[in-house]
Amino acid sequence: MNLTRVAVYRRTVAAPLPRVWENVLDWEHLPWLHRSTFRAIALLDAGPWGWRARVGLQPPTPGREIALELRLDRTERRYVSRTTDGPGAGTEIWTRLAPEGGRTRIEVAFDVPGVARADVDRVGRGFVRLYTRLWDEDESMMVRREALLASAGGCDGEGPARAESAGAREASVPLGPLAALRERLPLRVEVAGVPFRVLEVDGELRAHATRCPHMLGPLDEVPVEDGCLRCPWHGYRYELATGACLERPALRLASARLEVDRATSAVRLIADPQAGGSRTARRR
Repeated sequence: MNLTRVAVYRRTVAAPLPRVWENVLDWEHLPWLHRSTFRAIALLDAGPWGWRARVGLQPPTPGREIALELRLDRTERRYVSRTTDGPGAGTEIWTRLAPEGGRTRIEVAFDVPGVARADVDRVGRGFVRLYTRLWDEDESMMVRREALLASAGGCDGEGPARAESAGAREASVPLGPLAALRERLPLRVEVAGVPFRVLEVDGELRAHATRCPHMLGPLDEVPVEDGCLRCPWHGYRYELATGACLERPALRLASARLEVDRATSAVRLIADPQAGGSRTARRR
């Protein structure tokens, strides 16, 4: 199959090479972090070599699905994503990586079949626009994750969240009188080194951790839907009432409880390192 190189895209992302490799292998985030481009993904195979999947494209119209294969060459610091079926079948996108201290320089080459000479620039501009957006979104995730991993002592994978929960000491933070607190909601506060959001749901005060224990995704602004919080990075849902993850039961949000003094109506947020999940405000 004859391929035409329609464009080459270059940039430097503010994340180190390990985060980039991690991102490349992270097939799960495509329809969540990149929801304007991808609508679904079904994994077919995966390993240290890369992964293969069926990927639904946006907009969600019939036939908007491709088979995508991604293969790594770590020795050469490069990888290729190939469309093996569906719209654009035969397209190869080659990406080279070069570490620059705590940053990574990337070069992406787009090789596309069946492009007329007159259409090369137009097709190339479309790929560059798409990959500018995709890398903007990826960079935001990688930068946040790298910063949180560094603050947690360099632990990787799902280790930081477990370490936070296991090592958190019993502590509490005063939040002021109940009536005044309600006027400040939603409120972000840290207790025992873990960030929480305090909010009111159906007339009850609730508190939940704002870091997804999967890969430290941000939960501090997500809406509560059907009693659950959904991580915007990978779509994992956590029950607000228990902190349990519906997709992966081994995962659980760090926990704290709200207590209201019956005499003064003063509210405190109290870390609960031995239990996962969110707690409704209770009086004592």
